[in-house]
Amino acid sequence: MKPQRVCALYYSATGTTDRAVNTIAEALAQKLELPLERFGFTKPAERDKEYCFTERDLVVVGSPTYAGKLPNKILPDFKTRLHGGGALAVAVVLFGNRSYDNSLAELCTVLEGSGFHTIAGGAFVGRHAFTDALGEGRPDWDDKREMTAFAQKIADKVNNLTDIPAPIVVPGDAAAPYYVPKGTDGEPAKFLKAKPQTDLGKCTFCGACARFCPMGAIDPKNPALVPGTCIKCHACVRKCTKHAKYFDDPAFLSHVAMLEANFAEPKENEVFL
Repeated sequence: MKPQRVCALYYSATGTTDRAVNTIAEALAQKLELPLERFGFTKPAERDKEYCFTERDLVVVGSPTYAGKLPNKILPDFKTRLHGGGALAVAVVLFGNRSYDNSLAELCTVLEGSGFHTIAGGAFVGRHAFTDALGEGRPDWDDKREMTAFAQKIADKVNNLTDIPAPIVVPGDAAAPYYVPKGTDGEPAKFLKAKPQTDLGKCTFCGACARFCPMGAIDPKNPALVPGTCIKCHACVRKCTKHAKYFDDPAFLSHVAMLEANFAEPKENEVFL
């Protein structure tokens, strides 16, 4: 079962997962001498589509880690919109220098349940969405070299396949609960209802925050209003060139401070073949 096409499919609110998945997919396509096709899975309109693959495809599927698992509001789309059709799959998760916990196990389980055959999995460090103090600049050049080496090993595995591979084994429990965020006092930090605020003195009402929001939660006519569900992905904060978006919820800020105090030591990437 030799693939005839490499595909990259990724949910990436702030662009970090996008870069990682495409680094791996590009290296795979080059090594296998196959065409590469990219599929964004971030915007609401992109997740309204059905993505059907076949045994002729090798698909690199990526997601960031939210609270130790796949983003809970995006998970239903991963489960229902992707149709493997016997395609080979590489599961990739990014994590913000704390831990990927069970996200990679969950992604592998979702892919296997959707008709893919997982042949490799990787968890890579990326800049944390909440703060530059965790994973700043990552994935960096060393990370990208690791991703390229990972892709080369995957290509070798694909070239040596003679039958349908057994599912890849990765750490974690797909059925485990989400990580409970804590504040600086060690108690659970409850910020589910926190939403981004807008500095109207800086905002130019360009609408970029609304366009980039993966949940379509921000009112495009008045960016200060967030009537929809906010998943704290920070796409609006990261994409605003005027630095007009910010979070001020005390519980959320306490959680960020806890992360900065306890998880600044650089973590290593992990790959499984």
